[in-house]
Amino acid sequence: MKQLEPGSRLVVASHNPGKVWEIKELIAPYGFDAVSAADLALSEPEETESTFEGNARLKALAAANPSGLPALADDSGLEVDALDGAPGIYSARWAGPGKDFALAMERVYDALAEKGAWDGLPPRANFISVLCLAWPTGEHRIFEGRVYGTLRWPPRGGNGFGYDPIFVPDGDTRTFGEMEPADKYAISHRTRAFEAFKRHCLEKVEARGSAPKDGRDLEALEAAARNLSTQAELARFITGLRDDLAENGSAWQARDLAAFLQALETAAVTADVPEQEPRWRTLARALLAASK
Repeated sequence: MKQLEPGSRLVVASHNPGKVWEIKELIAPYGFDAVSAADLALSEPEETESTFEGNARLKALAAANPSGLPALADDSGLEVDALDGAPGIYSARWAGPGKDFALAMERVYDALAEKGAWDGLPPRANFISVLCLAWPTGEHRIFEGRVYGTLRWPPRGGNGFGYDPIFVPDGDTRTFGEMEPADKYAISHRTRAFEAFKRHCLEKVEARGSAPKDGRDLEALEAAARNLSTQAELARFITGLRDDLAENGSAWQARDLAAFLQALETAAVTADVPEQEPRWRTLARALLAASK
């Protein structure tokens, strides 16, 4: 298996800002020059495979071939025991065209309620992440990570994204949505898949620690704004935006309330909002746009 060389340029084969940000955070200590498939204007392939492995491979090769660069893709989802592994590879599709995971979580709740699975012990489930590293030659390798736990209702917490607010990992009492990011990433399915990737593909690359953030971390804020689906996630986003103002207020274009409200009005008028985008996400994106 090929090894990645120090300083390699790498494509993160995703158009999902939250997923791109998470993967970039994982590989940042290794000094890779990471760009997303969206950054390179690569088309997003239709996920036509019947397994996580197949879809991860499909996405990695679809980015590696036209870019001429190694590409790292992830396919991940929630598997619920009482639903025979559903939503599984359809985890994102359960959220509908607007990627509204509040809707997806309700679908999981309703499906389990129909089976009486909320009676007694909490339903068992796991998150799975499959990473695929592919080269333009077609050579590729698969890495898998899982985290097991139970589901809770109603959703709790405003951190994370997707199904995080209803998933409690074994050995903890908090949902992923209630955990601070460092706690979640220490045990997450994507982190576990990355550990396998690291053992096999980063033999020649020494971790050197992430460089401190210089100024606003707009990529993280943008990822959060474009992936939240619930009121609790919006509240957590606003807290993060307030913290950013306290730390980096000099970088904000709108530095007083009048200027911020003017910018917010402009964002509300000019924003290109997808028809089925969750309302909390629309508001978060407008607040972030007004701060720039």
